[in-house]
Amino acid sequence: MPAALARLRGLVPIGAVVLVALALTLMLTERYHHRVLTLVLVWATMGLAWNIISGYAGQISFGHQAFFGVGAYVTVLLVVGVRLTPWLGLVVGAVAAVAAAVLIGFPTFRLAGIYFALATLAYPLILRIFMDFLGYQEVAIPMVRDQPALYMQFTDPRAYDLLALAALAGTLLLSHWIETSRLGYALRALKENEQAAEASGIDTFRSKMVAYMLSAAPAAVIGAIYAHAILYVVTPDAVFGVLVIVQTLVVCLVGGAGSKWGPLLGAAIMVPMSETLDATIGDRLPGIQGVVYGAALVLVMLFAPEGLYWRVRGLWPAGRMVPAPAGVAVAAGAAGTTAAATLELATNVAGRAPVARGATLMDVRSVSKAFLGLHALEDVSFTVQAGEILGVIGPNGAGKTTLFNVLNGFLAPDQGEVRYRDERITGLRPNAICRRGVGRTFQVVRSFPRLTVLENVMVGAFVREAAADRARQRARAALAAVGLDARAEVVPGGLTTLDLRLMELARCLATAPELILLDEPLAGLSRDGVETMMALVRRVRDAGVTVVIIEHTMYAVVQLVDRLVVLDHGRRIGEGLPGEVVRDPAVIEAYLGKRWLRHVESLRA
Repeated sequence: MPAALARLRGLVPIGAVVLVALALTLMLTERYHHRVLTLVLVWATMGLAWNIISGYAGQISFGHQAFFGVGAYVTVLLVVGVRLTPWLGLVVGAVAAVAAAVLIGFPTFRLAGIYFALATLAYPLILRIFMDFLGYQEVAIPMVRDQPALYMQFTDPRAYDLLALAALAGTLLLSHWIETSRLGYALRALKENEQAAEASGIDTFRSKMVAYMLSAAPAAVIGAIYAHAILYVVTPDAVFGVLVIVQTLVVCLVGGAGSKWGPLLGAAIMVPMSETLDATIGDRLPGIQGVVYGAALVLVMLFAPEGLYWRVRGLWPAGRMVPAPAGVAVAAGAAGTTAAATLELATNVAGRAPVARGATLMDVRSVSKAFLGLHALEDVSFTVQAGEILGVIGPNGAGKTTLFNVLNGFLAPDQGEVRYRDERITGLRPNAICRRGVGRTFQVVRSFPRLTVLENVMVGAFVREAAADRARQRARAALAAVGLDARAEVVPGGLTTLDLRLMELARCLATAPELILLDEPLAGLSRDGVETMMALVRRVRDAGVTVVIIEHTMYAVVQLVDRLVVLDHGRRIGEGLPGEVVRDPAVIEAYLGKRWLRHVESLRA
């Protein structure tokens, strides 16, 4: 199916939801029922807004009511103060909320996990105090009888249904675009594994900021609609209070975060239930809504912690995340001209001037790194020549992975510098170094478990391709190059260790690297797996990609690499050809042992 047709097909369910809501708007006759429908649409929209930053990106926000309240207060105060129509006030409120998201996000996204979530709690509390200080404890919306429609004051409750439905439809379309765009892949990747996302070229800070800004605008718009349709008198507690975020969390967690349908499903279930109970027995049991929300959360956490949408989706075969069959090894990869062609397609970058084979591609100059006074690296220097396979060996704790973390930007050295293509890259973030052509795999494979194998590799391909279709093409070429194309549509769960390492290497290749850093790619592999990986690394080198490899499997290292660098206690103690380095007394004493000398000689004989 053509990509454009597939995207249009994805809009059909959104159109169906809008049609159902329109039908309900026309069918309902009681004002109370219209109020409930408006509330369903309001909290579904608010849930969708929260879902952008917390469901897709995994950045749990307990303060999203700040934007809800900003939209409500800005719109109403503009009516009260300067008689500005709320139709324009919606736009001003959305812009104000986006500006607030920028001001909040820059300091807050320096935090992570629970610290970020707790920090977001502070902002609505600050805004509540600020509104009280300014004397806006109660702001009544003035009645305008001569032009009621201009000031969003309708006698027909269906008008508010349609207004809230328009906001919901717009937010659903925004969510759909995010899910199918490069931003959506970036958000899902950083939610699953932020370090792997950074190493794959994703600017995680920028992605989180963009998501936060996009989530703020619909929250502000629906907050303004809520003020005019439901409140009539805006108070800090009504729009900045804890109940706002509680209702938002309930509809998202009950329905299922991480999908545009989860908040909609949660709102469709929870809002009518709580409103009906409040109307029927609320006078006898005050606070019944809170009891319902609490009970629903407990039940969902016990029986469907991922949310009802994901639980129901898993009942249909087409909706299940299918793991690969365990214990089935892949072929050694495509062979001959096919392998060369797919590898070239995966790693090709238009306009990048090649570095002459044998010239210095990366220059590590006197790099030192200490943790609490203990030197992980101490005055380490070496060069990486274009077109070679350079091995880095040494005992555990020698500083090898710390070295890689310095080379690709996860750590900044205390002293020294790293130059790539004669450009100083010390201090750059991993995503910037990746975009310059340095790829990275990890000692323990870092995958994105909820994405398919193809989508895992597409995350890397988006570094070079803005369009999803072209990123998918590049990702398929990378998978074919490593012999994993048959597993493209399964999720990583159930893949063999070899398959996982091939998938991670394919993701790295999809970024079109000129230099790749392989951190123990042979770890955990069988003898056949080692041979497969060694053959693939050689093909990668033959395709023009320089390789630096950390490895402990010495019989493979001495056959694979062109040169060796040896680290011990953070210092370089050896460098040169493999046959020379393994005979160095210092290397034998620190790492290999004397019996390795006899073993290596027999291998190279």
